[in-house]
Amino acid sequence: MRKRKAKKRPLLPDPRFNDQLVTRFVNNLMWDGKKSVAFKIFYDAIDIVDEKKQNEDKSALELWKDALSNVMPHVEVRSRRVGGATFQIPMQIRPDRKVSMAMKWLIGFSRKRNEKSMAQKLAGEILAAAKEEGAAVKKRVDTHKMAEANKAFSHFRF
Repeated sequence: MRKRKAKKRPLLPDPRFNDQLVTRFVNNLMWDGKKSVAFKIFYDAIDIVDEKKQNEDKSALELWKDALSNVMPHVEVRSRRVGGATFQIPMQIRPDRKVSMAMKWLIGFSRKRNEKSMAQKLAGEILAAAKEEGAAVKKRVDTHKMAEANKAFSHFRF
C-alpha cells in the first residue's frame, strides 16, 4: 500500500472552556485562516446564547453541545453502482464523521440565516437546534428519512 492514512493531529483545547470540541468547531467556522476572528464569533455567539436561553440549569456551552448532538446524523445514504444502476445505500456513519457533519451543517445553516452579525446567526441556530428545530435539525431529519426510504437496498452494503 503506497498511501498511508494521515495521522490525526492533536487539537489544542480552546482558551475559555478548555475544550477540544470547541477548537474543532472554530476551525470549521474559520475563514482565510483568521482563527482569532473565528474564536471571537464563537465566544460572542455563546454569550448571546447565555443571555437568550430559557432554562437556567444548563450553561451556554452545554446548550451548544446539546444543539450539536441534535444535529448529528446516525445514518446516511451513499451511492453505489450495481450492474448499471446507481442505488442509494443507507450506511452507518463513523463517530468522527457524525461530529464533523453536525458542525458543518450548524455553521452552514447559520451563515444562511438573516440576522445582523455572524455571532447572532450562530447563536440563533444553536438555540433552535437545542430545541430540536431549525434548518440544521431539518437536514438531519431529511437525511434519516432518505436512509429509511432506501432501506430496501441495504443488502448491497460494501
